[in-house]
Amino acid sequence: MKITLIQLNIAFGDPEKNYLRAENFIQRALKEKPDAIMLPELWTTGYDLGRLSETADSEAERTKRFAGRLAKANHVAIIAGSVAKRSASRVTNTMLVFNRAGECVKEYSKIHLFRLMNEDKFLHAGDSDGLFDLDGIPSAGFICYDIRFPEWIRRHVLSGARLLFIPAEWPKPRLDHWRTLLACRAIENQAFVIACNRAGSDPDNMFAGHSMIIGPWGEILAEAGEEECLLTADLDLSAIAAVRSRIPVFEDRRPELY
Repeated sequence: MKITLIQLNIAFGDPEKNYLRAENFIQRALKEKPDAIMLPELWTTGYDLGRLSETADSEAERTKRFAGRLAKANHVAIIAGSVAKRSASRVTNTMLVFNRAGECVKEYSKIHLFRLMNEDKFLHAGDSDGLFDLDGIPSAGFICYDIRFPEWIRRHVLSGARLLFIPAEWPKPRLDHWRTLLACRAIENQAFVIACNRAGSDPDNMFAGHSMIIGPWGEILAEAGEEECLLTADLDLSAIAAVRSRIPVFEDRRPELY
């Protein structure tokens, strides 16, 4: 399976510019002939949280039309990062997944809100899992801060997830945490980690970039730098079974003691 990540430099609080920029990058990504394309966290607005009453996507309908159209027209799956989704009186940080037919097959709203960037003041936490199928492959989605909660990710792997997709806006000062946590989540779960961060900056933050695709042995298959770019890797899905047979972590678990 071939995956292409779009490490986007997000225009702060400007959905019009971001939809246009994302479509341009998706058209570029299609030249790689990927099976799936992925965008970062909150890519339509960035962390302009104070204006989400104006800029959040009502029921995520615009993003669903946008990504669904591109997925169907190009017969490609799109993990459309996450967007600020407005529903009635609340806004969530919601990840959207589209199959090759352009159907939205998963919405996952971030359950762990990052207080250091004031998410708790402007967003509502989700309360459902991130499980979905990608071309028949059991997968799961998480968002940025979620990777600091290994028990949440392990729950999904125990339910069968083999591909772990993580859109993010991870700041540059904690780049070492980003790289280490992603590698740990891949190694301990013996699964692929596909993590798409943003590039650039906003009025309050410089972001790390360094989107990564990591194999189930913890090997880095592809890693971006800090700049806006595309990142592509081919995943050998048979590697999961090979690693799990070599070190049978899941057979050796003692959940009755945990």
